[in-house]
Amino acid sequence: MALNSSKEPGILDKKESELREAFLYQVSNIPGGEKIKKCIQCGTCTGSCPVSYTMDIPPREVIALFRAGDIESILASRTIWTCASCYACTVRCPSGIKVTDILYALKRMAMDKNLFPKRFPVFVLSKSFVTMANLFGRSYEIGLLLAYYLRTNPLKLLGMLPLGYRLWRKGRIGLLPKRVKQRKELAKILREAEIMEMIVPVKSGLGRTSGTH
Repeated sequence: MALNSSKEPGILDKKESELREAFLYQVSNIPGGEKIKKCIQCGTCTGSCPVSYTMDIPPREVIALFRAGDIESILASRTIWTCASCYACTVRCPSGIKVTDILYALKRMAMDKNLFPKRFPVFVLSKSFVTMANLFGRSYEIGLLLAYYLRTNPLKLLGMLPLGYRLWRKGRIGLLPKRVKQRKELAKILREAEIMEMIVPVKSGLGRTSGTH
């Protein structure tokens, strides 16, 4: 993906500077996150990724774009939403970079900033799942499908009805949601985790490019 040619070398515009600060904040919450600056661009992460062929920006280029000051292109890509969370890239990275956790940090940023890839609504599925988890403490398949397809392509929902009916007859899905016990306690834990993330200070030394215009 091409970089914005209007940017001066070594200078970030205001929006990119804000995205970079937000990214560094997310990385500061990852134990060992500062190792991102040790990337040697060897491509081991991309070669180890079983779904890299579906990505428009492979994992190696994600780190390269961060260094080049183009986080916005990363957030607008499909890459952070197609990660299979297998951690093969993290296990095999010779520099010990936690690539998978960094992709998750970028995903959280994309959701916070409402920056999503066009014509690739998998983020809607992610947000719908989080909504179901907060409501019921677990996934609710019918509610998840309704929330996803009504926001993306309602016609496809009609095509799912025969399969849904067969699953219901076999007892594999229920029509009504089931809530976990102590759901309020689970919601409290999730809120506390968000608060802890908010109060962690940003660590310096992660290769920040200074200067804005």
